[in-house]
Amino acid sequence: PPKGSPQRNFSDESRPITIHDLRGQENSFNLDTHAFAAIQNVSSKANRQTFDSEDAVKEVYYPEVEALLLEQTGAKKVLIFDHTIRIAKPDATRTPVNRVHIDQTNKSGPQRVRHHLPSEADELLKGRVRIINVWRPLKPPIAAHPLAFADSQTVPNEAMVGIEHRYPDRTGETAAVRWTEGQRWWYWSGMEEGERLLLECFDSEKGGRVPHSAFVDPRSEEGVGRESVEVRALVFG
Repeated sequence: PPKGSPQRNFSDESRPITIHDLRGQENSFNLDTHAFAAIQNVSSKANRQTFDSEDAVKEVYYPEVEALLLEQTGAKKVLIFDHTIRIAKPDATRTPVNRVHIDQTNKSGPQRVRHHLPSEADELLKGRVRIINVWRPLKPPIAAHPLAFADSQTVPNEAMVGIEHRYPDRTGETAAVRWTEGQRWWYWSGMEEGERLLLECFDSEKGGRVPHSAFVDPRSEEGVGRESVEVRALVFG
């Protein structure tokens, strides 16, 4: 920003909230209604060592995520554009984010399509476009720093605050989220290796977008660091 201007257009505020455990209710949630889904019994050839290599993640795990998204959404096309590994220890490259946010907005969702698929973008944007994160534990079960996520229906558009991310070649946007009455929050206790969370961050047709954040569970041993990976994908159709 220009000299003398603030570097960000938001501030942090802590509020006590109730976070409900969806364990045992996995089939009660779906992407179209809640903007998240809990998938069980997912097989994978990717083990913990796979995620120590960027090439191995792309060669082994990306095809599994693509197949899962095609199966769960009925989409016609999936493009995975990146992934992030988060480890809860001070020297980690990326740590869990303890701030409520959404990875995309109504502005940056279409921009993603044009950035990654410029020659196909005009045609693809005529149909349904979603951006979905696939989240899994790397060191199960998840106890410390679990992920909380809000039912999209309970978070009004007025709660969203667009935040620009300025890069040398483009400007992206994510959303911070204000607290509002009626928000309903969930987490999935003790996530295991064969479980996946699907988190919808943008939906051009139904408008779903799921606020999410790591949180400190006072009942867990916070000394046991969380390790997780989230894969982000464009989903068409």
